[in-house]
Amino acid sequence: MNNPRQLFLVWGLPLLILVFVAFFASPAVKTWAWFAALVWMGGACLVNASRCGRRHCFFTGPFFIVMAMVAVLHGYEVIPLGPNGWWWLSLAIGTGGGLLWYLPERRWGRYARRHNSNRC
Repeated sequence: MNNPRQLFLVWGLPLLILVFVAFFASPAVKTWAWFAALVWMGGACLVNASRCGRRHCFFTGPFFIVMAMVAVLHGYEVIPLGPNGWWWLSLAIGTGGGLLWYLPERRWGRYARRHNSNRC
């Protein structure tokens, strides 16, 4: 993604929502804001995976969507993660997302198939 505005809308905005809502929102608002941001990020990864075959997107897309579900289940106390649950969840999202971004491309290369670089 070469366009800074597009990069901000796809990645920067959801990350800002995750960070700022984590500190300042009630649990109910946090639950749905995190859900929306993580689904947005996961969807962007899945679109990118199908569009240009970026390797890590095949892993991070489903991961962010699963983490969105975990956020909702934690927010409604179906999955009790304790008094620091949101912190643990943010640690899992950051660590898991980072590892799933780095490791697949390190092992198998940046792209899953030949791609058109104008589409990535």
